[in-house]
Amino acid sequence: MWIVSIAWLYVTLTMSLAEATNPQGTVLGAVITFAFYGLAPLALVLYLMGTPARRRSLRAAEARAHAQRMTQASPDSAQTDAGSLPASDAISSERKKP
Repeated sequence: MWIVSIAWLYVTLTMSLAEATNPQGTVLGAVITFAFYGLAPLALVLYLMGTPARRRSLRAAEARAHAQRMTQASPDSAQTDAGSLPASDAISSERKKP
C-alpha cells in the first residue's frame, strides 16, 4: 500500500513540476494540482483503507481494559452475597424419591 502511495505522489509531483515550468502554467496552478489531485485523494484513500486496522486496535484496547478491570476486582467480593453469608442451594438440583 505504501509503494502505491509513494508512486502516486511521485506522479502528481512531476505533474505539478510540469505545470510550474510550462510557459503558460503558474506556480499556483502547480500547488493546486498537487494538493487537489495528489494529496487530498491520497489522504482520503489511506484513511478509508486504515479503518479496519483502527477498529481492530480499538477493540483490542477495550479488551485489554476489560481484562485489567476483571483482574483488579477482588475475588472475595465477587463470590459472597450481600449479607456475607456462604452461598447455599435452597432447592436441590435433583428430585429425590420419597
